[in-house]
This record gives sequence, C-alpha cells and structure tokens, in this order.
Amino acid sequence: MRRLLAVLAILLAAPAAAADYPKPQEGNWVAKDFKFHTGEVMPELKLHYRTIGDPRNPVVLMLHGTAGSGASLLTAGFAGELFGAGQPLDATKYFIVLPDGIGHGKSSKPSDGLKTKFPKYDYADMVDAHHRLLTEGLGIKRVRLVMGNSMGGMHAWLWAGMYPGFMDAAVPMASQPTPMAARNWMMRRLIIDTIKNDPDWHGGNYTSQPRSVQRAAVFYATATSGGTLAYAKLAPTREAADKMLDERLAAPFTADANDYLYQWQSSGDYDPTPLLPRITAKVLLINSADDERNPPETGAAEQAMRQVKNGSVYLIPASTETRGHGTTGNATFYTKPLAEFLQGLPAVR
Repeated sequence: MRRLLAVLAILLAAPAAAADYPKPQEGNWVAKDFKFHTGEVMPELKLHYRTIGDPRNPVVLMLHGTAGSGASLLTAGFAGELFGAGQPLDATKYFIVLPDGIGHGKSSKPSDGLKTKFPKYDYADMVDAHHRLLTEGLGIKRVRLVMGNSMGGMHAWLWAGMYPGFMDAAVPMASQPTPMAARNWMMRRLIIDTIKNDPDWHGGNYTSQPRSVQRAAVFYATATSGGTLAYAKLAPTREAADKMLDERLAAPFTADANDYLYQWQSSGDYDPTPLLPRITAKVLLINSADDERNPPETGAAEQAMRQVKNGSVYLIPASTETRGHGTTGNATFYTKPLAEFLQGLPAVR
C-alpha cells in the first residue's frame, strides 16, 4: 500500500510540476502626451504590465477581459495550462507580456483622481496605448502572437487590423469580429444606465460607492456567462438557484463605480469589420458553442471570417462542464488545437 501511495503521489505531482512557470515580473511605463480618439490629451498615461520569461524569446501579448487585469489571467485554469514547461505557450520558450488596459488594474483610471474628467477611452485607444507600451516602453518590434479573452479577444481583432505587420498570429477568444450590438450591447447599456441613474452616483462625484453597481454586475454576469447546461446542473432547484445568487451578491465587491462605468462603455463603438481585409496574420478564433454574448447560431462570426485571409475557427462544444462566455477562461478546452495552430506557423522572423 505504501508503494502504491508513493506511485500515486508521483503521478499526481507531475501535472502540478508541469504547470510551473517563471515568476511574473511587474513594471510601469508612462506614455507621454497620449492622445485619445476624442482629441483629449493626457500628459502622462501610466500603463502597468507583467512579464514572464526571457525577453530574448518570441513575444506573446496576452490581453485580459473587461474589469480584469493582467493578473486575472494568472490562474491555474489558464496560465497553469498554457505557460508551463511543455505547454502551448511554454514561458521558457516565449516572453509573455500581460498588460493592464487603460482604466483597468494598476494602469491609469478614473478612480486615480480625475473621476469623470478622465478621458472617454475606447478599445482603439486601449490598443494604441499597448502598442506604445510594447514598442516605446519595452523595445519590442514584433510579436509572435496576440491572444486575448472576451474584451481581450476584441482587442486582438483590432490589433490584427490596426497593426497587421506587427504579429505572426492572433488568437481572439470569446469574441466576434462584428460590431458591438444585440444582447451583448443591451446588457452593457443596462450596466451603464444603472450606475448613472443611481441616486448615490451624483454625476460621478460620490462620497460612497453606489449600491446598485454590484447588483448590476451580478445581473450581467448571470445573464451573459455561465452556460445553460452548467446552470441546469449546478442549480436544478429554486433553492439551489437562490443559494448561488445569494452567494454572488454577498461576495466582496471592490470595483469603483466610475472605473466600472468607463470599462463597459468603452466597448460601445467596437467594430473591427473595416479592418478584416487588412489582416495578414494567421488567425484562430476560439469560441464556445454556449457563449451567451457571442451566440454562434447567428452565423455573424462565420460570415465575417470570410474576409480574413488566413482565418479558422475552433468552437468548443457545449456541455455541463463548459461555462458559456466564461468557458475560454479554462484552457483545458483548447490546449490541443492551440498547440497545433502554433506548430503550423511559419518560422520566427
């Protein structure tokens, strides 16, 4: 029995060891006189970032989702399945850059002091800021891969079209190369309106956080992420559903209302459609069949992909284990197709 337990311990320890990757290093860089799409200029725009690995290796730009940060990607289910030795984005072979977007994480944001006087940024501004961070701040001339999840996926589409010669490949996830519209935008509008109509908001000059923000966040997340089959399994009764919802509403919520408002409204003018014919990078779109925000049954993504010269789609089948829009946060669902896609890329220039 002791021998059996020893063997089992070795086998169980192996995956954990494989998931190890170099410790992330953090830094800040300031973009001087950053001009937003509105024409507003910010004398100093702070951009926070994390890097993993050796900067002499091919670069991977990894982009987070709305209200997240580079740190939010360093989970066991994501980084632990991608960055370890022998994994698709082995951090001993790649230099991985995980920046915080404008208005997110430790980058410049409304809650730093400007509140609603902070420039109204959009996704193109966020991409431009990261381009300056990489080129001016980190001295990077080209990246091997731009990969992102949800908002990061939409940014990956813009990256591929705005800077087509800057990357070999792009892997947008949980996103579509189509204009922001339908339920996806309607739900975002409800978040924006809920904050602005909260009597405690006071035009952004509140003394305490508006109480409706957390409820709006929970409502949006429940309606647009989680997976139909998964919810049916996890909450098969009203009592179970109430318990799950009560736990979500009772969970700590530290988001600043102005930051949260800006984060969601920044997606309003997202439309990569005009940029699609410009894309020269090889593209792999990874979506899930049960994604509530990007439902594949509309055919919109499939139609738009016809304009992408070197594009392909991997659709994760829906199951009780997938989580709708949140599915791509678990890399176990696509490590194999991602590895095959990377192996098919041309040699590093």
